[in-house]
Amino acid sequence: MCSKSGVWVEFRVGLRTNTFGIGVLGLASSFLIGAGVASGQNYTKNILLTGYWPQTNNMLRGFSTNPDQNPGGWLGENWNNSGYNVYAFFPEFPGQTGPSWGKGEGDFEVDYQDTSADWARILPEINPAAIMTFSRGGNGSNWEIEGQLQMHETRRWLADYDGDRRPSEDMPIFQSLVPDEWYQSSLPTNAIMDAVDGAGIGVDAYIDDTGGGRFLSEFIGLHGLMHKMNNDGPDADFRTFAAGHIHVGIDTTLEAAEAATEITLGELTGYLDTVIPSPPGGAVFLALSATAIVRRRR
Repeated sequence: MCSKSGVWVEFRVGLRTNTFGIGVLGLASSFLIGAGVASGQNYTKNILLTGYWPQTNNMLRGFSTNPDQNPGGWLGENWNNSGYNVYAFFPEFPGQTGPSWGKGEGDFEVDYQDTSADWARILPEINPAAIMTFSRGGNGSNWEIEGQLQMHETRRWLADYDGDRRPSEDMPIFQSLVPDEWYQSSLPTNAIMDAVDGAGIGVDAYIDDTGGGRFLSEFIGLHGLMHKMNNDGPDADFRTFAAGHIHVGIDTTLEAAEAATEITLGELTGYLDTVIPSPPGGAVFLALSATAIVRRRR
């Protein structure tokens, strides 16, 4: 809800997933913002996280609102009293083992068509102020922060696992991004690197500017950069202020990956506080409530 001259206006963010075809949890988060906020305020305090292969799905589990994936309960509401709600979506890999985990099942399967379709479905439900996409990287315990990613023609993407094994030009990303062009991360990359490196958790953080590998990692990362590019202006319906991709090393333990995720979120929320416009008329006071809604599979 936003207030103008004491009148409360409510806006809601509904969530759903389709993992395993079981009833899906949605959350309607009500934002109460103090006096003086313009009724036309065009941003949420939502952060979207996505993962792919382990540990990038497991490390985000606490931020899922799906009780089948996260029976311990959602940790993302007003995360760390930051004023931001954090939502995560990722696939599962039942019966599979690494190092190549395959396509998986559920949200954001490691598949071009599924990733594109899930992106189009989920983003309008979250309307995120920031996006961080994660995927498994190379050997070692590391936090590879992608400084930039490159768009590619359909034929230059590496093949995925079944069906149409490469993206197609009718996907929305090909309407927005230009093949061979480079697109920059807008995460606070240096601050994240320094904070993770300085935490003493056994994770080597660094910034990589050589691209994301021409597979699903770069593909979903570019979706985040595209969404920010298309929604970063003051005339956007819901502004996005930061987006970027991080590769997580194969040998990063789950405990270390969870710790690095929390550190990264801390740097991101601190950065967002500096770039999200202050509402006219004074301070913002945020109260959050969440109501569970059960929805059937899409």
